[in-house]
Amino acid sequence: MKISEEFSKHAPEYESHNIIQKKVINKLLDDMVSKPQFILDLGCGNGSLCKSITWDYEKFVGIDFAPAMLELHPKAKNIEVMYGDFNDKKLFESLKSYQFEHIFSASALQWSKDLDTLFSTLAGLNTKLSLAIFTSGTFKTLHTKAGIEPLLRDKEEVNRLQKKYFNANFEILEYKLEFESVREMFRYIKRSGVSGSRNVLSYTQTKKLMREYPLSFLEFEIVFITT
Repeated sequence: MKISEEFSKHAPEYESHNIIQKKVINKLLDDMVSKPQFILDLGCGNGSLCKSITWDYEKFVGIDFAPAMLELHPKAKNIEVMYGDFNDKKLFESLKSYQFEHIFSASALQWSKDLDTLFSTLAGLNTKLSLAIFTSGTFKTLHTKAGIEPLLRDKEEVNRLQKKYFNANFEILEYKLEFESVREMFRYIKRSGVSGSRNVLSYTQTKKLMREYPLSFLEFEIVFITT
């Protein structure tokens, strides 16, 4: 299953499972010193960022590759949502008619197939950025116990790439999300979309991992890039 299909599949219940994503959005907005009027949100999902902005703005454009998520996004005269994939160069060609003051992306760009090219494209827009990207430190213990390679890039690679294009503030934060049971933990992984549609363990292997997982929480590692 494609990542976009995974997010669409679980779109109706995403709101109750994106606890860490909400923390990320709060962090991005708390760090803002200005109140931009023309905003682009890459990977807007069901509109968590849009709902969290407290100031009045003239135009908000949200882009996502999961149609079911876009259906749940707030709609208004000054809010426009569109289907698009930031892995597709044609997307940014279609955005040239817009003049954005600030580009946000909260918990989406880790799914970029070519982060180097994407950073280059964003740098070419000459627009202020607030980006949050999950790294390979997310689910670290889970990956170790399961004996599988992390799906995401490590923080060192993301930092190396962003330094090529931005004069940015680079911050690494770690979060923990507690669960009442391992079963609830695995249900969260499935329904939050953070697994990236990957299912590399058999049923037997998954049951064994659930029995042996040593923690009552999941780890998340996120880098924040702001210009």
